[in-house]
Amino acid sequence: MSGVVVIGYIPTPEGIAAFERAKDEVVIDGSTLVVVNTGQSGNFAGSTFASPADIDAIDVELTGAGIAHEVIQSTDEVSPAEAILRVAQEKDARLIVIGVRRRTPVGKLFLGSTSQQVLLDAPCAVLAVKAAKSG
Repeated sequence: MSGVVVIGYIPTPEGIAAFERAKDEVVIDGSTLVVVNTGQSGNFAGSTFASPADIDAIDVELTGAGIAHEVIQSTDEVSPAEAILRVAQEKDARLIVIGVRRRTPVGKLFLGSTSQQVLLDAPCAVLAVKAAKSG
């Protein structure tokens, strides 16, 4: 079952874990991997917006692995979830892969949740990946 797998990527342990799992997923069936990275609602100086070096490293790694891919760095002033969902819809994705982290209930209430919005509004299956515990 080939097609498109979209990953919401940020340069964090959770984002890296999701990236690694998404790579495994596309190798299984030859799907195209679409990597989506975005700033937090237009903040392109924040830690979630990957540096040019990060983006180049992703491209080199996927090209070296022979994985068909596209890297999109959204510069629209939309939420990360909206950017991921829009790309998934446009590309007719069969799967979205996202990294998740543990958050307190209060943190979820006040800060919102990209993963929650993606899970609830996705036009396809969603695979949520946690980073391995260190130490």
